[in-house]
Amino acid sequence: MSKIDEIDRKILTRLKIDGRSSVTTLAGVLGLARGTVQSHLTRLIDSRTIKRFTIELNEVDADEMVRAVMMIEVRGNTANSVQKALQRMPEVTSLHRTCGVWDLVIELETTSLYTFDGVLARIRELPGVSNSETCPLLRRIG
Repeated sequence: MSKIDEIDRKILTRLKIDGRSSVTTLAGVLGLARGTVQSHLTRLIDSRTIKRFTIELNEVDADEMVRAVMMIEVRGNTANSVQKALQRMPEVTSLHRTCGVWDLVIELETTSLYTFDGVLARIRELPGVSNSETCPLLRRIG
């Protein structure tokens, strides 16, 4: 990750408030030139400081989502390529390397069981994935 300066912090703070803000809007709110905001934003995205833009659902809608934790075992030295493939999947909300039986642990979120089934199939078919176990998350307790 590259070093974050004061302009980067201001941009990130505004994007946390409204992730749909245009470059022009950000420039106006922050009192910066549009080109300055664009170059900083491009650098933040290219360096993966900003990994993705997302939305936050209200609690009722969030309860309708299908969520799961999936543990993945990979063959040989394929962890990096599997990791990169998983990072490109919008349904993967969190990705962790671990040790022991499972090499990777991911959190998944989809809008339906049908979509969930398709995501599981795509992950299991990734080159290098040798085994997996999935635990659907039924209800949030706290």
